[in-house]
This record gives sequence, C-alpha cells and structure tokens, in this order.
Amino acid sequence: MLTRCGPMSQRRGICVLATSLASQRSTIGSAWVCFRELTRRPHRRTSQDVGEKRLAVFIGRMELRPFLMCFALCVVYATSKPTEKKDRVHHDDPLSNREHDDAENFDYDHEAFLGQEEAKTFDQLTPEESKERLGMLVERIDEDKDGFVTMEEMKKWIKHAQKRWIYEDVDRQWKTHDLNGDNVVSWEEYKNATYGYILDEPDADDGFSYRQMMVRDERRFKMADLDGDQNANKEEFTSFIHPEEFEHMKDIVVLETMEDIDKNGDGLIDLEEYIGDMYSQEGAAEPEWVKTEREQFAEFRDKNKDGKMDKEETRDWILPNDYDHAEAEAKHLVYESDADKDGRLTKAEIVDKYDLFVGSQATDFGEALTRHDEF
Repeated sequence: MLTRCGPMSQRRGICVLATSLASQRSTIGSAWVCFRELTRRPHRRTSQDVGEKRLAVFIGRMELRPFLMCFALCVVYATSKPTEKKDRVHHDDPLSNREHDDAENFDYDHEAFLGQEEAKTFDQLTPEESKERLGMLVERIDEDKDGFVTMEEMKKWIKHAQKRWIYEDVDRQWKTHDLNGDNVVSWEEYKNATYGYILDEPDADDGFSYRQMMVRDERRFKMADLDGDQNANKEEFTSFIHPEEFEHMKDIVVLETMEDIDKNGDGLIDLEEYIGDMYSQEGAAEPEWVKTEREQFAEFRDKNKDGKMDKEETRDWILPNDYDHAEAEAKHLVYESDADKDGRLTKAEIVDKYDLFVGSQATDFGEALTRHDEF
C-alpha cells in the first residue's frame, strides 16, 4: 500500500491514498484521492492536478497509528456526501487584500508589484537598500534589455509576482521528474515518476483507472508541448501542471471538466449532471444555494436554452472573462512614474518613485537580510 498524508506545500493540504491490496480495493478504491485546501489562496483546480494524484512513498517505515489516522480520514472524506458547494470556476485572485488608496499609502501597489510575501521583505529594508534591490528587479522586468519597461512588460511582471507560488510548486516537481538532469522533462520521465509500476495493478471496482488517468495526462502533455519534441521545458511543464494559467491550455481545462461532469457520455452537461457535480445529498432537502444554481443554469449557463451546456457554454462558466487586475495596475504604475510621458519607464524613473513600487524602513534596519535568490 502506498500513501502520502500531510501538507504538500504551504499553499495547500493534500492527502493522497492508493491501495494495491486486492482484498481491499472494493472498499477503499474511492479513497484514492482526498484533499482540502488549507490556505487563503484558492487552488486552481483541474481534474488532474499533479499535486492531487502523484503517488508517494512506502509506508513500511511509518508508525501504524499515524497511518491509520490518515487512512481513516481519507476513507471518511471519500465516502461522505458533499454538503458544501464545489466551485469549478477559475477566477483571478485580487492583487492585494488591502484598499487601493494612494492618498493614504502604497501598500496595495507594493503587494501588487512584489507579491504579498516579498512586500514584507522590502518593508524591512532601508530606503537605500530598497532602491538597490528595485534597480535589480527593473533589469529583470526589462525582458528585451532595451533600457525601458513597457506596459506589457510591467503587466507580465505583476502576473509573475502574483503567481510566484505556482513557479515554486513547479520547481519542486521539476526536481522529481527531470530524472536524467537534462533540463527537460520527457513524457516517459513523467509517466515513470508519476505512475511507475502502479499501472500493473488491476483497476478498482468503483471504475477508477490509473491507465485512463495516464491517457488524459498524455493528452494534456502533448498540448503543453508546443514545439512537439515530446519534451517539456520549464515553461511547457508549468503549463502542463497548471493549464488554467495559460491561454493555449484552456481548451484542455474545459474538456477535462466536461469529461468529469458528463456522466452519460453525450459530450454535454445537463442540469442534473451540473447539480450532481456540486451536490449529491440524497433524501434531504436541497440547500438554498442548490436551488440558486438550478436557476443559474437555466438563466445564464445554458445560453441557447437546449437544456445542456456545450463546450463554449462550459468555457464561459468555468473560465469567465474577469477584470484584468494586473493590466489595470500596470497602467497605474506606468502613469504615476512616467516623468517624460512617453508611455514607458526607465530604470531611473522607477527608482525615483521607489516608494510607489516597494516599501522600506525610514531608518537603518540594523542588520543585513538574507538576499533571496530572485534578487
């Protein structure tokens, strides 16, 4: 039996359970995956997020009691009926939870430009140190190295800062999948690291199939592999692990979602499938939010009123065109810092307005802080 129980990262908590004991497959097959997020930042759920399904280490050396506790929690969660609404909609997170009021302070801008955790680091620096590190960041933001930061480069940087946790997650997984250390992950490497000998095990009685999961993964991998060389570089691997963050991967997010919800295999999502994916408490009065979802389906989801959601309707539901917070903030930062009003920023213009971009202490902090690799 294989198990991994505990937090995978600071961003989320995952308990993954798999069994290879034939005598127990019918009982705990449905407990293969159970997870609940533990953080303030919602996980970008997809039907096959690697973090939810990777098998981990043997439990032979584990103490029995902790394992049994983990096992029991997994089974209880897997066999219980959901009473809370499952949200498949992918929304962009706000850049900061602080109020955006430059007349009061620049806290919102600091967190938008740096990310929440990095903004705290800058708050501990002297103005001189903040300017120095900001100058280093400008050189990274200026991707084409022409000496100017454009609106698009600023927007891209803000998105990167806000998604830093994604790249940290990918960095961790990269080390376990690039088995030969050639700086690319091939499909064979990923398959062997993720599934290994598990494919030799019989399928669970509840219909769960590792092989079907692998086929879906391979399809997603091929879509992420833009140059078609059957190897994923770091960016391609990131789009494979977090497809909802990449425009060219959104079709696969929609397809996988539809496959998960479409129980009768007609390629569409009807009302009962839509509700059944969110709520399945049989024999009890429906909560008010379920009734609201039925109305939402009829009035807004099913746009052509044929009683079902097709691919485009599903895409509009799970991938709405939200307000682009990063673009709005990029425009704001450029406008406030562009001294010569040429629509782009020099390093000097940014550093001159350092208090808008980053925080600092008014006096010397007293000791040098450990520099992050990023700087």
